[in-house]
Amino acid sequence: MILTVTLNTALDITYRVRSLRPHTTHRVTDVTERPGGKGVNVARVLAALGHEVTVTGFVGGGTGRGVRDGLSAAPGVRDALVPVGGATRRTIAVVDERTGDTTQLNEPGPLITPAEWSAFQEVYGDLLAAADAVALCGSLPPGVPVGAYAGLVRTARAAGVPVLLDTSGEPLRRAVAARPDIIKPNADELAELTGAHEPLRATQDARRRGARAVVASLGRDGLLAVTAEGRWRAAPPARLHGNPTGAGDSAVAGLLSGLVEHLPWPDRLARATALSAATVLTPVAGEFDRRTYEELLAGVAVTSEAAAA
Repeated sequence: MILTVTLNTALDITYRVRSLRPHTTHRVTDVTERPGGKGVNVARVLAALGHEVTVTGFVGGGTGRGVRDGLSAAPGVRDALVPVGGATRRTIAVVDERTGDTTQLNEPGPLITPAEWSAFQEVYGDLLAAADAVALCGSLPPGVPVGAYAGLVRTARAAGVPVLLDTSGEPLRRAVAARPDIIKPNADELAELTGAHEPLRATQDARRRGARAVVASLGRDGLLAVTAEGRWRAAPPARLHGNPTGAGDSAVAGLLSGLVEHLPWPDRLARATALSAATVLTPVAGEFDRRTYEELLAGVAVTSEAAAA
């Protein structure tokens, strides 16, 4: 079983409009509503790849009921969310059909009490006993300590469970020192963590700070990985235009599935890159078209940085 943790779950709402313009009224052409948050998106992709997945984190209020209802209809995904008194946040994505660009509005999330945080940590510890790997994903809701991910990484390592971390800012900075097996920042998050803007230098620096492996998302340029086994770049076969929401989450699913299947790093990176690209071509996060994914996978180029040097 793969465990995904989304402390700040969401009800994702996607609006499509013909052309998004400030200071005007828009007629929405299509609305999609579904469970969201980074770890939830990861879980849906993992389930579509055939893996058994359990989702945990916080959920509450009317939007929380919408999240749980949606998860109950998601094949292969088990709901182990922890109820709280506050309401789960909403995230609003507005897709401009003319340009393909997406504008994202993210609410902060519910205020988590100390008792709710303690209850979650107990559930998390119990779930780790059956986990082959765990992904810690996304932002922290108000009330959760900024060092929360560092503690969750240590708990997973003590249980012998490999952990992938996908967060940003101070939670990432603190958690890297706890030595997660993989971190997956994007280029901006990596620069914020290290102060370096050249991707290879920044990725190497992030690994020196404690992460065993660093896989950086470079947007349309694919992935850059620095690990104990080597350094690689993985690029999609073409630059794709579409909705990038959830593309990074699909990359996480590719990395996690490759980890538990014991694939070599180049194969993990090729899978992650193809899944990410296939997600860009779908209208909502946490989905990919299998035929598109397989076609993209065949065209992903993975090159060794050592060989290139």
